[in-house]
Amino acid sequence: MAHIPYPQSYYAASANAAPERPQLQGEMETDVCVIGAGYTGLSSALFLLESGFRVTVLEAARVGFGASGRNGGQIVNSYSRDIDVIERSVGPKQAQLLGQMAFEGGKIIRERIAKHKIQCDLKDGGVFAALTGKQMAHLESQKRLWERYGHTQLELLDERRIREVVASDQYQGGMLDMSGGHIHPLNLALGEAAAVESLGGIIHEQSPAVRIERGASPVVHTPQGRIRAKFVIVAGNAYLGNLIPELAAKSMPCGTQVVTTEPLGDELAASLLPQDYCIEDCNYLLDYYRLSGDKRLIFGGGVVYGARDPANIEAIIRPKMLKAFPQLKDVKIDYAWTGNFLLTLSRLPQVGRLGDNIYYSQGCSGHGVTYTHLAGKVLAEALRGQAERFDAFANLPHYPFPGGHALRVPFSALGAWYYSLRDKLGF
Repeated sequence: MAHIPYPQSYYAASANAAPERPQLQGEMETDVCVIGAGYTGLSSALFLLESGFRVTVLEAARVGFGASGRNGGQIVNSYSRDIDVIERSVGPKQAQLLGQMAFEGGKIIRERIAKHKIQCDLKDGGVFAALTGKQMAHLESQKRLWERYGHTQLELLDERRIREVVASDQYQGGMLDMSGGHIHPLNLALGEAAAVESLGGIIHEQSPAVRIERGASPVVHTPQGRIRAKFVIVAGNAYLGNLIPELAAKSMPCGTQVVTTEPLGDELAASLLPQDYCIEDCNYLLDYYRLSGDKRLIFGGGVVYGARDPANIEAIIRPKMLKAFPQLKDVKIDYAWTGNFLLTLSRLPQVGRLGDNIYYSQGCSGHGVTYTHLAGKVLAEALRGQAERFDAFANLPHYPFPGGHALRVPFSALGAWYYSLRDKLGF
């Protein structure tokens, strides 16, 4: 079987030292087999190990190979569709539960970093930047909404204050969330994997799940082995393929692009983002950026529906970066990469159970760093028999993309074009 290395990203180039875990060989038994060593799988494994379960994690490539090791590295609260959308589509009890959980993922991340002493360049503070008056009005409404659910670490930024936070003249204002922040995402995953192993968990890399035998004791097959388990957690997200067809029908892998500059030096870096907060704008197809631990600018944006790799990532992202920071026109791009996230039609995560013992969470829709850590806790609770919070997610309505696989890419691209046009026209 071919060995799958990390993609050539800044994160892979600056990753902390980590062992290569062995492939699964032969047969073994465990309490819980977790498919996928990204944030969802690792978070699930940690919570389950702390509850006394035996856990084995299967990873098709390397720990954090997928979105967990390639994302923008931003700790952003809530979901890709905010709590007000959930309130309009579900009953009050379900909405209350989901609203209370919307701010939990970031707390879990910080608890894991502190408990296991994970070195991942954690910085506090994230800013939502408004390009128009309408977007600023939305942030004012969002602040009231989040405060209604007890989230109070928020500050509205007027045009003067946002200039103190980000040296770009394109924003009319913003909202600072001090419980937001940013991290080196691959190093967070590697630290969590080491924590899994410190608690007795087993991780097998280069061991893709190719088939699941369903039944009272499900068996997960890999090319060179198989695991019999009491429970299976499917945490492959955009890299799951067609392992479970009924999940693939209701989701679509999408690509997002990220570039990283050469080191900027302390003076230039501080002039761009004086407080070292991370930034994302309020457009439908948003741009996001932050400084790395070694003072590079990490800038991402754009969506490729269907997860094709663009021929020239820098050509897509550099103009966006220069629109925000024209002063970087002579700065070199050292790294450019793409990574896939899983989009659902509702843009809300899909959580559920197949039969009595196969659990899944997928479809973060570009909002996964915090949600996946929460998902691991919720899945572990369900396996322990505490299913109220799991059910709150599982009962969210989900639908297949109109036209099935053949039309989901053009359908989604058309919708994105419409919303992008609305952003540009300011309505």
